[in-house]
Amino acid sequence: MSHGRRTALALLALVTACGVVSGVAPATADPVAAPTLEFANPDSQALFGTAYAAALDNLLRTNTIGYDAKYDKSGLLDPAVGLVRAGGGYDQPWTRDASINSWNATSLLAPALAENTLWAVVDKDASGALRVQQDDQQWDQVVWVTAAWHHYLVTGDRQFLGDAYRTAGDTLTIREHAGTAGFNATYGLFTGPSFFNDGIAGYPAPPADATESVSTGSSPWPGVASGMYLSTNEVYYAAYVNAANMADQLGNPSEAAGYRTKAAALKAAINNHFWNAATGLYDYQLLADGTRGPYQEGTGLAFAILFGVADPAQARSIVTHAREMTWGLPDTYPHWDRYSAAQPGRHNAIVWPLVQGLWAKALAAQGNQSGFASETAKLAKLAGGNSGFWEIYNGDTGVVDGGWQRLGDTVKFHWGSQPDQTWSATAFLDMVHTGLFGLTFTDRGLAFTPDLPAGWGDVTLRNLRYRNADLTIALHGAGTRISAFTLDGRPAAGNAVPATLSGAHRVEITLTGATAGDRDGDHVADAADRCADTAGTVAGCPGPGHLEAEDAHNTGGVKTNVNHTGYSGRAFLDGLWAQGAASSFTLHRTSADATTGAITVRYANANSDARTMTLSVAGKAVRQVSFPVVSASWDAWGTVTFTGVPLAGRDPVVTLSYAPGDTGSINLDWLEYHG
Repeated sequence: MSHGRRTALALLALVTACGVVSGVAPATADPVAAPTLEFANPDSQALFGTAYAAALDNLLRTNTIGYDAKYDKSGLLDPAVGLVRAGGGYDQPWTRDASINSWNATSLLAPALAENTLWAVVDKDASGALRVQQDDQQWDQVVWVTAAWHHYLVTGDRQFLGDAYRTAGDTLTIREHAGTAGFNATYGLFTGPSFFNDGIAGYPAPPADATESVSTGSSPWPGVASGMYLSTNEVYYAAYVNAANMADQLGNPSEAAGYRTKAAALKAAINNHFWNAATGLYDYQLLADGTRGPYQEGTGLAFAILFGVADPAQARSIVTHAREMTWGLPDTYPHWDRYSAAQPGRHNAIVWPLVQGLWAKALAAQGNQSGFASETAKLAKLAGGNSGFWEIYNGDTGVVDGGWQRLGDTVKFHWGSQPDQTWSATAFLDMVHTGLFGLTFTDRGLAFTPDLPAGWGDVTLRNLRYRNADLTIALHGAGTRISAFTLDGRPAAGNAVPATLSGAHRVEITLTGATAGDRDGDHVADAADRCADTAGTVAGCPGPGHLEAEDAHNTGGVKTNVNHTGYSGRAFLDGLWAQGAASSFTLHRTSADATTGAITVRYANANSDARTMTLSVAGKAVRQVSFPVVSASWDAWGTVTFTGVPLAGRDPVVTLSYAPGDTGSINLDWLEYHG
């Protein structure tokens, strides 16, 4: 893994449960039939349903690659099954990515694929003992243990469990005795960088310095290597608890007791050295000299809730005091002195969807419906507005942004944010599975603790495979309290289905107790708001008189940008540069009476000639439209109006696309509808 890249995991409350890149081609067929998500509310379907389908495509098609023998160092891969790479810019599985993606979604959606992916980051020592691969990102490799335990809970595969337990034990032993990123007996904590912050941009000074003079990576910095970080120690706590769970399942009670003793000691040390009563949060870092860092770490705060490191009062305090940015919970916060809102650090005050996924689960676990709904909607909008799931976004603007990092005394390097990032997509899948539907896996079966926010409407998840069962799960009402739970029309004990279930079955859940509120602040109560997560004036939805292009649903490579001036809103759209690129605008009208209307578009065209696009309504091409040259500068903007556009229904969808025969290559700023 190159330094400054990023890597991580999102692991649930398991601790309490008994494209061609570098010559590697994505698989040509999905390994399984994917589920479908269907909302009764068309606006919820457009936002969340579309994002869910895109996330499935990201995982099961774009980032599923074929078997590669170079990853079979464990000797446990199935050559007939592929594996999951880290993303469009990263063709490897990597330890954290393999673990996160398996836990977030792959173990449920494609168990054989998840198993291969988990074994792809395991090798053997000289004696043949299994261990998580020993690379230069070793400080938090034990996250694999929690992912492996989750895989067992989902699948019930005891052969896998036995091999995973040996891998867990060998790996924990290595880490406990390591000279680097090992155990500090003085504090009772593990040393080494924070969970996925492998770049020095993720650390304040000290242990960094103002010019990041030692390295762009985090490990070469002595203060980071010897320091202790919240998220990493929580990952070790979870690993001990889940190693104990494995031992119990395999009939090794004395070994289970030993792991639980270590877990209890580590939990006590975390609370002793990281909890900060003054801020109501856990601190981010503890340096070897005892200096504490009272900063906010997104993964650390989420893990504290999900893994049960925080007691109930601490968990409530975390939710109350955590600082979010406009587009989600940031990685670390606030801006270090050497960074700023204009140039946010790659791992500092910037939004990574994997952190959003963890935080959304934590909010759902706390019953914070408004917070869960908000975080989930933010990621859905980021994906919908940028042609899919990217690696990193600017926390203030939502623009695709890889962040900044020092490369010496005066130079800052602006990183790219990689497209088709797998753990960004699986973060959203897990928001739906674990947050919305409340899927909770145990060794006895699948339990449900749903969280359906007001305003989203009834929702059904179809064709969800769980072991030998094919489930259709329907949620009705809104809230977190289950008032009725049926399996195939009959009440089911414990709001759960047994692990032995087979064949096709339907689960119906009715919910009550939805949080009363107005999430988007448009003075329309969530329960009556057709677009409860987007402010608007037409039944709570954005009015069609002015729609910013960055809020459209964008596909085919279209994404937000701010590298030119003169645009309105928070950004403009670029990427309309190749066939297949498209921007779609939903026109929420007060009535469905008008059958034609006029569309005005603000755009930039600094090419040498007029450019064309195809105007469509409801997916049907209306005509090719022209965008004349505005200026020789991409900072200049003009408008063009298309009259006589046929419209039908209250919520027609108007699309501008680069279709065959078009010349494209324009930027978009906004669209207006006039009836």
